[in-house]
Amino acid sequence: MTLLESKKIADGTKAPDFNLTGVDLEKYSLDDFSSAKVLVVVFMCNHCPYVQAVWKRLVELQMEFIGRGVQLVGINSNFNPQYPEETLPNMKKHYEWYGMNFPYLLDETQNVAKAYGAECTPDIFAYDEHRGLFYHGRIDDNWKEPDKVTKRELKEAIDCLLMGEKYCEEVKPSMGCSIKWA
Repeated sequence: MTLLESKKIADGTKAPDFNLTGVDLEKYSLDDFSSAKVLVVVFMCNHCPYVQAVWKRLVELQMEFIGRGVQLVGINSNFNPQYPEETLPNMKKHYEWYGMNFPYLLDETQNVAKAYGAECTPDIFAYDEHRGLFYHGRIDDNWKEPDKVTKRELKEAIDCLLMGEKYCEEVKPSMGCSIKWA
């Protein structure tokens, strides 16, 4: 397991489009989320302990923002023969196991991860209604122990955007396993 941090990407960078299959076997593109005021794209996978540690928090975060124009989308770019647990059927099992309430999509070619500049899992990108990047960092200040979280950076950034304010805190990078490039 190689530990990496998300790389710095300039605020305002536009979200690249995608056309990916979800665990529900439907195709999704950026346009499918056009009504969202905030779109949070999370590069994640099934086997990474860093993702597993925050998975429930992502589901809870989506629940907190139901009806407020915030949409999370999970993208798995670890489609690699050396990681058989990263197939669509296994993604569906994890989707059901965690009670996911947002789409979970498979990036079989890994082109979407490359277009976004994703490095690790989880790698979190939050976009405004014009799909300009406004937050690219970690979910909170304690990935390993949810009971010891004192600062929920992603939630705070989303709250700021919904209030029309800029997130002025120092953005700490997300960290996790490297994306398993084919």
